[in-house]
Formats: sequence, structure tokens, C-alpha cells
Amino acid sequence: MFKIKPKISDVAKAAGVSPTTVSRVMNKRGYISEETRQKVYDAMKKLNYIPNDLARSLYNKRSNLIGLIVPTTANPFYGELTARIEHFCALAGLKVLLCNSLHNAEKEAHYWEMLRRNQVDGVIVCTYNRGLIDVSEQMPTVAFDHYLSSGIPVISSDNYAGGELAAATLIEAGCKNIVHINGPAELETPANLRRNGYEAVMQRYGLPAMTYEIRSILSQAEAEAAICALFDQQPQMDGVFASDDSIALKVIQEVRRRNKRVPEDVKVIGYDGTEFVRQHVPELTTIKQPMITMAETAVQILIQQIEQPEKALEKEYVHSIELVRGNSV
Repeated sequence: MFKIKPKISDVAKAAGVSPTTVSRVMNKRGYISEETRQKVYDAMKKLNYIPNDLARSLYNKRSNLIGLIVPTTANPFYGELTARIEHFCALAGLKVLLCNSLHNAEKEAHYWEMLRRNQVDGVIVCTYNRGLIDVSEQMPTVAFDHYLSSGIPVISSDNYAGGELAAATLIEAGCKNIVHINGPAELETPANLRRNGYEAVMQRYGLPAMTYEIRSILSQAEAEAAICALFDQQPQMDGVFASDDSIALKVIQEVRRRNKRVPEDVKVIGYDGTEFVRQHVPELTTIKQPMITMAETAVQILIQQIEQPEKALEKEYVHSIELVRGNSV
């Protein structure tokens, strides 16, 4: 037999206070003496009373739920980012509803509607779908490393400086034929600035800038085929700056498959520097994004939008990058 769940009136009776006082304690409304507050908490513990989050959210006009839309947590970058964002949300008393869109625009739109129906307080978006621009105006929104619209703040690393640093590092190591692997230029993302930084340094040194575009939505086999095609097209290539660590690792794999050596024949630099990659593939030289700081900023800016909607926000919050040296350069 299941026990009947205790009600607020039962807690009030056990604590010797009114139901209104119990409600005020749970919702942290109005002045309540510490003695009375403790009586209520003790009664709740004794009766094993669990507050109804839905009822409290209706009372406070806050659900304390945050939506997080990512392409896929299977990618080490988004997996770590999700963990960091969830950590900072938990510190702020917020729960996270995670949505893996798998690069599917229709699925993203479905998730957005689901989040809206669940009355989340705000959303952090890490996907490219510009179709979300209109719906994002319905609630506080922060974009992570993607431009959605002028009214939505973007959290990013200093992509331009990252592109400059990667190119300069390869040139200083003796590379003359450096290829940058990036996504399609038409995708309006801060990551395009990595290309701009790379090209500026190449021009400064009088070297040809070669950017090899690959689609962002690739299966494992498609990505490997794209990298293989790059080596066929650029046999003289002696340096590669990949737009993320996953692509950089596939480049290293292809170098070795062709019986060449890293870094003697081809030097490789990635971008992201996730904890997973640094622990499991320490030989990869990469541009590290400050994941913890960026996740914390995303949560802070979203909370600011929720609690102070009238306060002006910056269009973009840019964080410094750093070079993490392995032995791939």
C-alpha cells in the first residue's frame, strides 16, 4: 500500500504554523524568523514532504528550467559544454532540459516548441539553425558560438586570434603549404573569424591561403572521405589548421594511413582543446577555448536576461584562447 502524500496543511500542523507561513517559507517570500523557518523545515523532513515544483513555479512565475539545444553530445566539445553548463545552472538552482538536435532543423523546431510548452525560463542555443530566429524572440535566449539575430547575445572564444595563432605557429615551425579546414563560409558563425585570422597571417608572410570547406553535417565515413580527398588535392601540404579537434584527429589518421609522419611530414593544429582530447590525445597541438569560463558566462547572461530584461546586453562576449602544445607541430 502506498502512503498518502502529506500536504501543506499537514506540514503546518506539525510545525505549529499556518499553511500560508509554510508556503512563504518554501517560496522564500516575505520575512520569516529563522526559528519559524527551521520549524517548517524540520516538519517537512519528519513527514518526508516533497514540495511540488510545478505549483511553486506557477506561484513564482518561474519554472527554474533552462533549455539547452546542442547538435550532439557525442561530439566531445558539446559533451563537455553540456556538463559545464549544467554545473553552473545547478549552482543557480536551475535544471536543464537537454535537446540533441542531430543537425536536424525540423527536430530543433520541435524541441523549441516543447521547451516553450514546458515554460522554460530561457534557452541556450548551440546550433546553426537560423530558422530559430523568430521563435527565439519568445523567451530569453543566448547563442553559443553562432549568430542567430542581432538581439541575441553570442558567447564565443576569440576566433580571430585563434586563427592567427594557429597559422603563425605552423609557419614558425617551418610550414609553407598550410591548409585550413573549416565549414561553409555561408554559415554566419564566429568560427568564420578563424579563417579570417589564418588568411591574414598567411598574407602577412606572403604565403598562399588555402581554405578547404567541408559540410558541418558529416558522418564518420563522409568526414574521412573528405579528408582523404584533401590529401589527394593538396599533395604538397605540410601543415593543417583544423577547425576542431575531431577533424584534426582525422587528419592525423590520414597522414599515418599514407605512411607519412606527424609532425615531420605534416604538422597539425586543432581547435577546442576539450578535456577529453587533452587527456586521451595529448600529442595533439590545439587552440584551447576556455570552456569553463564560456559556460559560466552563458548561464550568467541568460539569468541576467531572465531577471533583468530591461538591462542592455553586449552583442558578443569574447573569451581569450591559448595554445596547448603537443607534439603534432
